[in-house]
Amino acid sequence: MADTKTTIEQAYTAFNKRDIDGALARMTQDVSWPRASEGGKVVGKEEIRAYWTRQWSEFDPHVEPLAMTEEDGGKIRVRVHQLVRSLQGDVLSDSEVLHVFTLNSGLIAAMDLGDDADTTAAPSAAFAHRS
Repeated sequence: MADTKTTIEQAYTAFNKRDIDGALARMTQDVSWPRASEGGKVVGKEEIRAYWTRQWSEFDPHVEPLAMTEEDGGKIRVRVHQLVRSLQGDVLSDSEVLHVFTLNSGLIAAMDLGDDADTTAAPSAAFAHRS
């Protein structure tokens, strides 16, 4: 799991630095990703790029992995501390959430929020204070 852990940690680090290319380099071309601030999912690196660009124009999210566990079937559960601030610096949400990753050939192929694989899911409560 050492390589898997490193890949996921590097993706979080890149996300927090707003290094989209660095984060996307750790993902498959057809990666599936939740739109936590909008609901639903996006598929593919360019859709993730567009989603994150929109998200970062409205919010300042920061996620830090706290614990990682590998499950049967190759799923990696990551408990994270998620801090979401407005662009003015006000704390909108400060909580722990669960991210569940699926890797393929050492790259992130999917991420789900908690145990929810529902592609029609509503936005995360962390982003309820949309500006």
